[in-house]
Amino acid sequence: MKHLLSLHSIALVAVVILSAQAPILAKDRPNVVVFLTDDQGWGDLSWNGNKDLSTPHIDSLAKEGAFFERFYVQPVCSPTRAEFLTGRHASRSGIYSTSSGGERIDLDEKTIGQFFQEAGYRTGAFGKWHNGMQHPYHPTARGFDEFYGFCSGHWGHYYDTWLDHNGKLVKGEGFCIDDFTNHAIDFIKDSGEKPFFVFLPYNTPHGPMQVPDAYWDRFKDKEITQTGTGKRATATSHTQCALAMCENIDDNVGRLLETLDTTGHADNTIVMYFCDNGPNGNRYNGGMLGRKGSVHEGGMRSPLHIRWPAGIEAGTAVSTQASVMDILPTLGEWCGFDTSGGAELDGRSVTSVFTEQPDSELQQRKIFGFWKGKASVRDDQMLYALEKGGPSLFDLRADPNQKTNLVTQKPEIASRYHRILEAHMQAMQAELPAVDERPFYFGHPMATYTQLPARDATVTGVIERSNHFPNASHFLNWVNTDDQIVWNGLLEKGGKFAVDLFYVCDENSVGTELSLSFNGKTLVGSIPVANDSPIISAPEDRDPRRNSVEYDFIPMRLGEVEWEAGQGDLVLQATKMTGDEVMLFRQILLTRLSD
Repeated sequence: MKHLLSLHSIALVAVVILSAQAPILAKDRPNVVVFLTDDQGWGDLSWNGNKDLSTPHIDSLAKEGAFFERFYVQPVCSPTRAEFLTGRHASRSGIYSTSSGGERIDLDEKTIGQFFQEAGYRTGAFGKWHNGMQHPYHPTARGFDEFYGFCSGHWGHYYDTWLDHNGKLVKGEGFCIDDFTNHAIDFIKDSGEKPFFVFLPYNTPHGPMQVPDAYWDRFKDKEITQTGTGKRATATSHTQCALAMCENIDDNVGRLLETLDTTGHADNTIVMYFCDNGPNGNRYNGGMLGRKGSVHEGGMRSPLHIRWPAGIEAGTAVSTQASVMDILPTLGEWCGFDTSGGAELDGRSVTSVFTEQPDSELQQRKIFGFWKGKASVRDDQMLYALEKGGPSLFDLRADPNQKTNLVTQKPEIASRYHRILEAHMQAMQAELPAVDERPFYFGHPMATYTQLPARDATVTGVIERSNHFPNASHFLNWVNTDDQIVWNGLLEKGGKFAVDLFYVCDENSVGTELSLSFNGKTLVGSIPVANDSPIISAPEDRDPRRNSVEYDFIPMRLGEVEWEAGQGDLVLQATKMTGDEVMLFRQILLTRLSD
């Protein structure tokens, strides 16, 4: 650690650490703002040596506060988000996929939002959730008073798009990152004297590669001087757009920091900034091995900047390695709430790194990465990993860019780390059931609205998904009356519901009849008007799209129906076709009208 806390700050931290004996008064508790970006790597900041972009506001958090030199997340997004929210290994929370239900945090887990709510904070989340959509997995059921964003793993269009506001579908305004920040700023301004916890999980620079003209114009003809280290390390329009997106993020961070200044909250607000995994392209990442999806340094190492003028000395460099799971217990100490009320946390408070006596166990512990059969374990010196190319062992102190695999040179050390990693992998696999039997909830008694997207459905017949990435997909090639779209659902409490379908179709499909059935009760309706939408995403794409194309899906009212409580298949089917294809189908929206 290059800088130590001032005496004032040490005293303040000491007061926080003693909070179990002398609880901090609500009016004295720090506010908290957490930025979490999507697919932005460690190297996508000018602070970390990237000379092809400028991120002065994000950099200022490190200059005016602390920066962690070795902070680790998971290789992909939903596990990282789950570990931030729960302080526990993602597998313990039921996370095994990034879509189709495998991204949901088990309902017996307690989230950081719930801890803050119980501590008297006003809580808001603005952006990409990615840990469950339907209530009781929805953010408003997991500790957030206010939610504005989307719950999917990625979104198909970033301008004036359909978004979720406390469960209700609304049209956003402008570029989504600007829109999310606007809502977070309003939330802060409306919080009054109550302490607030604001979570800003931005969804960029994840694809699709879309960014406002003002940012794209800076990069579209720019020569990229720094690239990644892999075989395909070339500067492409994908790289140019990703860096443009990062500069847009930086400006939005700056807008929120300015809000903290103008509202008088800056001095006693903890602001954190980190990313959910390595970069989504082979671009500059400090020479580290791997990118998104890898369990090596390049796939898991993230920046962590923390600014808290009232509690952290400016320019503090933390060399002790830390994990995303550590954020919850650390904030618990700083904000004066007890994190022992839920399941046992895997994360550790890192407040000791800001004192003159760092926790020796914290320095010596091991941090694991685990995803889809790949796994790694690292400590203060060594990294051992299992990936497709076989086992590898690296001395991170002597070889931070992982150039020399020491497996054959140091077989005994490699064997020891292998046993540690194998035991961890077995323990995490044991946390997950062989088959995910969690149904998709709909019509939950505590929720007015339920979204049932194509992402969470299965199909029969020749219906096709628009892309192999399910998150922002829709169904097409619906050409037979025998074919079905199916959700395995649980209706905990019966009632009367309005049913809307989001669709695209031409004039030939008007009048096509559809049925929606659940446990023997069927609603029948027909397509009232055409919605012959063109592809709306293409004009905004700065790089060839890898995700599903996007249309302007609009709602049609199928009708109203009364269902009794129960579990079973919710089945959507065409009973009579007027054209060659039923529709392009995006999702169902259920609105509870009465119990």
